[in-house]
Amino acid sequence: MKSHFPKTKFLVIFITLLLLPIFGIFISAQTKDDCTTLEECQALLQEYEKEISQYENNISKTQQEQKTLNNKISLLKQKVSKLELEIKQSNIIIKDLKYQIEDTKSSIDKTSKKIEDSKQKLTEILREIYEQDQKSSFEILVAENTLSDFFENLVALDSLSTRNQEILNDIKNLKSDLEKQEITIGKEKQDWEKMKEIQILQKQESQRTKEENDWLLTQTKGQESEYQKLLTESKTRAKKIRERIFELIGVPEAPTFGQALEIAKYVESITKVRPALLLAVLTQESNIGKNVGQCYLKDQNTGSGIVVKSGAKVDRVMNPSRDVPEFVKICKETGRDPYSTLVSCPMEFGWGGAMGPAQFIPSTWALYKNKVSAITGKPADPWSIKDAFLAAGLLLKDAGASAQTYNSEWRAAMVYFSGSTNSKYSFYGNSVMAIAKEYEQDIKDLEEFAYK
Repeated sequence: MKSHFPKTKFLVIFITLLLLPIFGIFISAQTKDDCTTLEECQALLQEYEKEISQYENNISKTQQEQKTLNNKISLLKQKVSKLELEIKQSNIIIKDLKYQIEDTKSSIDKTSKKIEDSKQKLTEILREIYEQDQKSSFEILVAENTLSDFFENLVALDSLSTRNQEILNDIKNLKSDLEKQEITIGKEKQDWEKMKEIQILQKQESQRTKEENDWLLTQTKGQESEYQKLLTESKTRAKKIRERIFELIGVPEAPTFGQALEIAKYVESITKVRPALLLAVLTQESNIGKNVGQCYLKDQNTGSGIVVKSGAKVDRVMNPSRDVPEFVKICKETGRDPYSTLVSCPMEFGWGGAMGPAQFIPSTWALYKNKVSAITGKPADPWSIKDAFLAAGLLLKDAGASAQTYNSEWRAAMVYFSGSTNSKYSFYGNSVMAIAKEYEQDIKDLEEFAYK
């Protein structure tokens, strides 16, 4: 049969196929997920923010649709895509922070150099003034050829004193600027640390979502009827939920979910913080803690220590002025050796030193240990599950979680993480609330079917 496909169309397609690799290079160059300046990074972040918002809308719509296998798989894939985009966003924020840190370091170096230059000038002026002060007015008068020379020297000396005062004021102002810059870089480094922790959580959640998708396909073999069977297994889920291990950082014998829930309910009776929220926060903190690694403090003076698994020496395991004294005191009160008690390792910036399931640093634990002791009637132990749960509940209560609204709980989770509600860290709060929602369903299933 004779083809009616026009030769001109064939030619256009052929040329297009030849040019496609070139166009591909051009397109990839235009959509490259990278930035080389602070301005480029901030522009790219705005683009990511729009795309993530679109994914959130799509996910919300899919969740409201009928529960079918196709919708569930579509939902999981959308979540993975959103998480991958959020990881890219985190990379750009971290890069953006690195640029800010570099700029601040450069500014600190310049200010320090200005201070040194000013000190050098001041030294020269003081030396000259000192030399002049060693001579009496009569000696200066005799040494000069004319009376006008004498008065010119007096004016010059007065000018030196004025200049001396100006340089002193410059040094004071520069020192004040330097102190502000050092505070700024400290905050920037803290932001960097927190963003690295956020990225740990994002990568973990992405991996879990992918695994859930694979598990779902394996269980259902792609058949709708099998998926609907899974949805009707709530009664058998209750036993599985109760016996499921609830992993906590710094606890050798992890409790079951059922045991953890009973402790969380005890904390709720005191703090009015929902068990689902408390368990979600502790899950999140353990997810961070397990990936930060585990260290021992070895030098109280410097705060350095070792990584337990490798034995490698590491600096900044614990802040020597802020946390070490409290840590030694806590270990003494709980009968532990401060040099063989697990704490979190540091990241690239900042300090480690977080303790136990609630991941309190010693100075923060010091703010809550007396409150915990007053309730339990014994010294507070950050490695005790019950004490750690209680301290975390008290902190969340202080941050407003006892109101039990979505916004109050979200804000409390954010404060628990960073002491603020900085939008950079919103993934933490969002993730805690998502985990809390899952736990709320688990708790509901437990209570509804446990005795049927």
